[in-house]
Amino acid sequence: MSAPTPTLTTASGIPVADDQNSLSAGPRGPLLLQDFHLIEKLQHFNRERIPERVVHAKGSGAYGTFTVTHDIRRHTRAKLFAAVGQTTETFVRFSTVGGERGSADTERDPRGFAIRFYTEEGNWDLVGNNTPMFFIKDPIKFPDFVHTQKRCPHSNLKSPEMMFDFWSRAPESLHQLTMLFSNRGTPDGYRHMDGFGSHTFSLINDAGERVFCKWHLRTEQGIRNLSAAEAGRLAGEDPDYAQRDLFDAIARKDFPRWEVRVQVATEAELAAWEARTGWNPFDLTKVWPHADFPRHPVGILELNRNPENYHAEVEQVAFSPANIVPGLGFSPDKMLQGRLFAYHDAQLYRVGANHQQLPVNAPRCPVRNHQRDGAMAFSNGGAAQTYGVVAAGGTGTSGFGHGDAGWTLSGVAGRHDARGTEDDYTQAGNLFRLLPPSERQDLFDNLAGPLSRVSPETLARQLAHFDKADPAYGDGVRLALKARQGGAQSVGAGVNG
Repeated sequence: MSAPTPTLTTASGIPVADDQNSLSAGPRGPLLLQDFHLIEKLQHFNRERIPERVVHAKGSGAYGTFTVTHDIRRHTRAKLFAAVGQTTETFVRFSTVGGERGSADTERDPRGFAIRFYTEEGNWDLVGNNTPMFFIKDPIKFPDFVHTQKRCPHSNLKSPEMMFDFWSRAPESLHQLTMLFSNRGTPDGYRHMDGFGSHTFSLINDAGERVFCKWHLRTEQGIRNLSAAEAGRLAGEDPDYAQRDLFDAIARKDFPRWEVRVQVATEAELAAWEARTGWNPFDLTKVWPHADFPRHPVGILELNRNPENYHAEVEQVAFSPANIVPGLGFSPDKMLQGRLFAYHDAQLYRVGANHQQLPVNAPRCPVRNHQRDGAMAFSNGGAAQTYGVVAAGGTGTSGFGHGDAGWTLSGVAGRHDARGTEDDYTQAGNLFRLLPPSERQDLFDNLAGPLSRVSPETLARQLAHFDKADPAYGDGVRLALKARQGGAQSVGAGVNG
C-alpha cells in the first residue's frame, strides 16, 4: 500500500480544500475574491523571480567540504586551518559572467568560482574566478566595462564593437583578454578548470604578523577546454552543458576535487619584487609569477552534495568578499576595496536586508547582533536589546581588530592616473609566449572572429596592443583576419569567434 499523500496547505499552513477548481459564482460564473488559495498561488507565482544578478547571472552550485592537508598556522590564526585533517562545510557557486540567466554555459566568458566556508567563526567567502587576473584595476571602470559586455541599447544585440572599443582604450585589459580568447576562455564544464581568489589578500598569525597572499585552486580532474566550434555546437544543443555535467557527476558520486594552494609574501618581499619588476603587487591585472612566489599546498576542496532546491540555494546564495574571519584580511588592491562594498550592496538589493538569515547564507555558528526588522526577518533577536552598550573606558582595540595591526598608508589623497607609466604588456606577452603553437593559432582565430566586425579605428588600436605584447601576437591576428576576409558576420554576433 502506498503512503498517503500529504495534505496540501497554504503558506500559512492552512489545509487547501481543492487545488484544481477555483471558487466561482456558479459553474461558469466569475471568480470570488474570497478564494485566498487562488490569490496566494497567483501572487506568489508573480513574484517567483528575484532580480537577476547584473553579472554572474547564470550559475550552478553544490555543497562540499574543505579538508586541511598542510599546516599553515605560522601564517594565520584562522580556526578552519587549526589542524591537519580538520574539515569545514562549503558551498560553491560557479557561473558565467556576462550572460543572462538563459544564456549558454559554453559562451566565451570568464567563469565565476565563489566558495563559502561555513567556519566556526562565521562565513568566509572567497569570491573569485577561473582566471588569476582581471580586465581592470580600478572599480570606477567596472560599470562601464560590464555595460560593454551586455547588450547594445540600440539593437539589443551583443556588440564586438562595444567590447573592443573598451578593451582597445584600456590596455590594462590585455592580460585577461589574452586568457579569455585562448582556449581557457571556453572551459569544458566547471569541473575541468582551476579557480583563483585573484585579488591579493592577507593572512595574520597569533603574533599579529601579516603576510599577503593569493589563493589558487588546482583542479584534480585536469584542465580541459572546448574549441570555439565545439562550444558553439553545445550552446545550441545543450546550453546547460556545464550545469548538467556538474550535477550528474555529483549524483553518480564522481565528486570533483581541487587542491587549494596559497602564495605568500611579506610586505618587504613584495616591495623588493616591485622595485625589480616595476609591477604593483596589488594590481588585479597582474599575477605573482610562481617562480618568484611558489604555491604552497593547504588543503582539498571536494564537492559531494547537490542542492535540494535550485532557487533556495543556488539562486539565493549571497556571497561577499567582505565576509572574512579572524586570521584573514584584505589588501590595498583597489578592485578588492570596491568589491567589499559592491557585493554586499548588491545582495541587499537583490535578496533583501535579511538575506543572511536564509539557510544557504546563514552561518553555522551562533549569531549575535543588533540588526532588526526589515522584510522577512524570521530570526529577529527575540526580546534581546537592539543596541550595543558603549564602553565608557574604550575598547582597547588597535589596527583592524582581531590582532590585525593594519598596514601603513602613505601618499597624497587624490585621483591618481598611472596610465602611460605602468607596464600593461609584459605579463600579457609572457602568457602569449607560454602557449604552444597550436593554442596560439586558436587564440588568433578566436580573436579574428569578433575583430572582423569592429570599426577600423578600434581594430587599429587593438592590434597595436598585441604588437607591444609580442610582435608575433599582432602578426598572428593579422593573418587570421586576412584569412577571414569575405566571411565577416553581422556586428550583433557573439564573441565565440
